[in-house]
Amino acid sequence: MNLLTAPQTVPFGAAFVVMLGLAVLELVGLLSSFSPSEWIDHSLLPEPHSDAALDGVLGWLHLGKVPTLILLVLLLAGFSICGYLVQILASGVSGAYLPGLVASVPAGAGAIAAVRLLGGALGRIIPRDESSIVSEREFIGRVATITCASTRDGLASQARLRDAHGRAHFLLAEPDVAGMALADGMEVLVVSRVGSIYRVIANPHPTLM
Repeated sequence: MNLLTAPQTVPFGAAFVVMLGLAVLELVGLLSSFSPSEWIDHSLLPEPHSDAALDGVLGWLHLGKVPTLILLVLLLAGFSICGYLVQILASGVSGAYLPGLVASVPAGAGAIAAVRLLGGALGRIIPRDESSIVSEREFIGRVATITCASTRDGLASQARLRDAHGRAHFLLAEPDVAGMALADGMEVLVVSRVGSIYRVIANPHPTLM
C-alpha cells in the first residue's frame, strides 16, 4: 500500500497540508501590513508571569522568543515527518503500518522535540525586536502607528509600536474616544488596555515618540 495514501498515514498527511497553509499565511503576512504571528502572540497568549508553571512550559517551547505561528509550523512539520518515519520503520519490521492513533504517539513526541530543538535555533536567529513579549506597562504612554485600520465597528485595528529599546511590536487597538476613526498611517497614543485590546487616542504631540 502506498505510504502517502494509506489510511494509517492520514493524520500525518493532514498535518502536512495544514502546515503548508500556515506557512503560506505567514508568508502573506510578511508581504502585507498584517502579521498573523504578532496578532496571535499579543492577543491569544497569556500574559508573562500570569502562572509560573505555565510560564515554564511556554518558555521551554520558546513561546515568546519565536513567533507562535512559526512554532506551530515546526510542530506540524515534526509530527508529519516523524509519523511517516514511524510508519516506514513499522512497515519494514512487520510488513504492515501501525494504526494511525498508535503511530501518532511517537510522532507527537518527535514533534515536541522538534519544536524544542529547532525553536531554540530559530530563537537565536530571528531578531528579538519582532518576537519579544514585554509587559503591557511598557506600551502605555507610547506612540503607535495604525498599520491595518478596521473598516467595521467593533473590530480592532492593528497598530505597530516600538518600545523603549527600539523593538517593534504589533498590537490590537481601538479608539478611546467615541466616534473617533482610525486610518492607516495614523499616529496614536496608547492610553490604556482592556483585555487584549489597547485603547488609543490621536497623538496630541506629533514630536512625541
